[in-house]
Amino acid sequence: MGTMLYNRGVFVNVCYDELNLREPDIVREVHAAYVRAGAEIIETNTFGGNPVKLSSHGLDARTEEINRVAVDIARAAANGRACVAGAIGPLGIRIEPWGPTGRDDAEAYFGRQVRGLVEGGVDGFILETFSDVEELLTAVRAVRAQSDLPIIAQTTVGEDGKTSYGTTIEKIVAALHTHAVDVIGFNCSVGPAAMLDAVERLAELTDRPISAQPNAGLPRAVGDRKIYLASPEYMGQYARRLIEAGARFVGGCCGTTPDHVKTIHDYVASLHPRRAPVISVGPTAELASAVQPAPLAERSGLGKRLATGQFVTTVELVPPRGWESAPLVAEGRRLKEAGVDAVSVVDSPRGRSRMGVLPAAFLLEREVGVETVMHYTCRDRNMLGMLSDLLGAAAAGIRNILIITGDPPAMGPYPDATAVFDIDAIGLTNVVHRLNHGLDPGGSTIGEPTRYVIGVALNQGAVDLDKEIERYGWKVEAGAEFAVTQPVFDVPQLEQFFERTKQWNVPALAGIWPLTSLRNAEFLANEVPGVHVPPEVLDRMRGAQAHGSDAARAEGTAIALEVYERVRPLVHGVQISVPYGRVETALSFLDATASSRAPT
Repeated sequence: MGTMLYNRGVFVNVCYDELNLREPDIVREVHAAYVRAGAEIIETNTFGGNPVKLSSHGLDARTEEINRVAVDIARAAANGRACVAGAIGPLGIRIEPWGPTGRDDAEAYFGRQVRGLVEGGVDGFILETFSDVEELLTAVRAVRAQSDLPIIAQTTVGEDGKTSYGTTIEKIVAALHTHAVDVIGFNCSVGPAAMLDAVERLAELTDRPISAQPNAGLPRAVGDRKIYLASPEYMGQYARRLIEAGARFVGGCCGTTPDHVKTIHDYVASLHPRRAPVISVGPTAELASAVQPAPLAERSGLGKRLATGQFVTTVELVPPRGWESAPLVAEGRRLKEAGVDAVSVVDSPRGRSRMGVLPAAFLLEREVGVETVMHYTCRDRNMLGMLSDLLGAAAAGIRNILIITGDPPAMGPYPDATAVFDIDAIGLTNVVHRLNHGLDPGGSTIGEPTRYVIGVALNQGAVDLDKEIERYGWKVEAGAEFAVTQPVFDVPQLEQFFERTKQWNVPALAGIWPLTSLRNAEFLANEVPGVHVPPEVLDRMRGAQAHGSDAARAEGTAIALEVYERVRPLVHGVQISVPYGRVETALSFLDATASSRAPT
């Protein structure tokens, strides 16, 4: 549908689902072309017709209408010669455990789309292009809550036979066998050859009918377009092979034109699929392969201090803008000599490009011998990239990680840069927790488990504090073992947050920020979300600044020291942050804390 609409001059930035309302004739023409080619099932133009995706076009309120009208259009084009299946694709967001959207909320989103399709009078449903099996099962439950019509449930797998989450075909089948789906299959992602391999494996695992909708080959860039190069003849030949391998429903996904469908129809008209023996796949296979993580005290020095209740002191270091590592190493060496327990290495703060956090942490561990806490943001990487980074960091000996969703690029000097946010901090905490149990996101074993001490950020000054506390609870549930606060200037605010979250009893490090100037204080107060600088602190900095920059720095250190003394009874440690990663300021503050606690 997308290929055909694009070929008819519909730009890719248009909401294709809205065309059901705005350009119904062009959608009807596409459907009719496939019916004339011999299609026996056509899908409604509703792949993105859920309220989450429609909301990006301001159309979420019309979810039911768009889906209902889509069925009417497809029925008119089919004219009794083909069945109409309601197409449902992923929501376009991550659901738990990989994202903040709960399963019940996700089911409600799918439910609105299902309602419109049912009202339109579909003959069944095709749930397609799912990588997250849990999201697929959520969509199945949404359908079954309103309809007992047939369901074709399709995931998308790569050439390795796994989803992008690493879920194997065996685990896909085990999950779907527990739900009332009528057909199990694959679509999209790969061409016919790789699809054949997947169908051959699937046929050995299920006694339910199998579907296969490969792309028309893999796309190739031709000018500014992506062209699918598999010919109709090639698709027809592979359709025959797919049926011989066990498929009972065959067709095509991206790039499959009516010419492809006509050839497929001609090739497979007289074929019948083979029947294969079914091998039982136990639903508890994932649990059986999990192992217990190493005790917290054995994973790192930081983990040992947290486990035994010793006070922790860490200092943030910001990686350099260039590739030269000598200054970073020199700063790390000075902090080690000052006796810090770990150096917290920041990951592209405020959306600015710097040396990668992983190599920076590795350099400090190798060249200085200081333990690091690797800040890791979800902004710049998809889940596959994150998984690669995490396995590489574990191999490099990095043991402590602070997981952060990340500032959007628009906050930095690259406003046109794109953010990924494939999963957020909650989802990544789940990923790392599973790695510590020896499992990847798809439930497959990785061999020796990782040994990460898992930290998360908390924002005690969030505007929507209820939402922040809810997210913090999800992070703890996902596997967080310590937390780091935003810079603290308002101690009662932090006390209130801890009072409301005391049921989780997670060790926390308080963010301490020695102010360096009035400008620095005003910047934090007015331009950094989540940081609350009380008016009395601004007044103190304003008065000090009137006596010069040295006086302002001294007052900023005095304020930080007062906060430090007040939060010590509340927390398990501190993370000292300074503007622009100025180590001198951090060292001065460390000297001040040592002096304040020295015996008299």
